[in-house]
Amino acid sequence: MQNLRTAKIFVGVLIAYTLLSLPAWFGPAFLERISTYIYIAPILAVYVFHSLGVPGLLRHGGHCGWGFCSPTVTGWVVLVMLWAGVVWIVAFGIARLTSRSMSLIQERKK
Repeated sequence: MQNLRTAKIFVGVLIAYTLLSLPAWFGPAFLERISTYIYIAPILAVYVFHSLGVPGLLRHGGHCGWGFCSPTVTGWVVLVMLWAGVVWIVAFGIARLTSRSMSLIQERKK
């Protein structure tokens, strides 16, 4: 029961993130700036890990001249696994908190 509830919240958070970041690609100009921050913030974690010394996350070892190097396949896998794990932990916490409060509400009704 708890895992199903966690999975539903996990999917809900992913859908909300997708909807909030869509204006960065297709939306009106006044929403573009804030949705770009929502979209790019998780991707910047790969640069933090690179600066901490984790090798193989950025192309050309992080030396791309004036611009940011794009993540390698390993970098993308690390990003997806990291943020999926973070979202799963948050969803698990929300599921636990809401299930306890729902059970308390049901006990008070009796």
